[in-house]
Amino acid sequence: MNQQFVDKITQKIPELKLFFDEPMKNHTTFRIGGTADVYVQPDDMQLKILLETARETDMPVTVIGNGSNLLVGDFGIRGLVIEIGKGMKDITISGKTITASAGAGLGAAASKAAEAGLCGMEFASGIPGNIGGAVVMNAGAYGGEIKQIIKNATVITLDGQIKTLSADELELSYRHSCIPENNYIVISAVFTLEDGDKALIKEKMADFRQRRIDKQPLEYPSAGSTFKRPEGYFAGKLIMDSNLAGYTVGGAQVSAKHCGFVINKGGATAVDVVKLIGDVQRIVKDKYNVGLEPEVKMIGEF
Repeated sequence: MNQQFVDKITQKIPELKLFFDEPMKNHTTFRIGGTADVYVQPDDMQLKILLETARETDMPVTVIGNGSNLLVGDFGIRGLVIEIGKGMKDITISGKTITASAGAGLGAAASKAAEAGLCGMEFASGIPGNIGGAVVMNAGAYGGEIKQIIKNATVITLDGQIKTLSADELELSYRHSCIPENNYIVISAVFTLEDGDKALIKEKMADFRQRRIDKQPLEYPSAGSTFKRPEGYFAGKLIMDSNLAGYTVGGAQVSAKHCGFVINKGGATAVDVVKLIGDVQRIVKDKYNVGLEPEVKMIGEF
């Protein structure tokens, strides 16, 4: 424990609640992961102070969103874990522009846009991530993606500098942005949408939500789609055609409902998931000579 960091941050932000030895399984949709030394849920002003203090005291920093695309190691995360979530959830609409804080839910932003009669964000309906994570990985579904609607994103660097990056500067491509490689943290994003028919927008969103319910194993904890789509193929079909539906390692299993998902059937460890992913990669590579790259981000100590 970095007591110097704890003492300093308690003095600087006495109202900020610090969670010690916080179980990360409570903060990921996989429901897997050991404990974080210190866990916080700041607002944007507190975030800047946290980063400055961590730098002053050599406190390691890990930033997460709502944990919907994460696998945390069984031995947890050393240092400070900052959740961009509860303290940063604002969503505002002005004309055809929607501005959302990084901790706001992507689906919540899509719903607000629909209520305002704005179209272009329907694809986000049902995606479990938040705005920050959606920008980081250029989230998409059903033919839509963040790249198509984003105007800019405001980020903070680990040394506390605030920058606004245009859509081009974000370098968005399939499940990629420049944000991770530059160690940026998304604070907010601005999207430009179009006027549309509110009833038709809501109908489209309801259709997308129902498709997720029908096709995805939402009844089990998971991190969503486990693998990126290999060029020219669909990961789920390759896995299914490799006879891996229901393949199990410990408490982790390839979903029989959608083979692109690895699910926590109960009591799965991070090691179970890593072993299962490795087995799937090896078998698909041997059978089809196609490499599968995990979409799930793995952090912490395994």
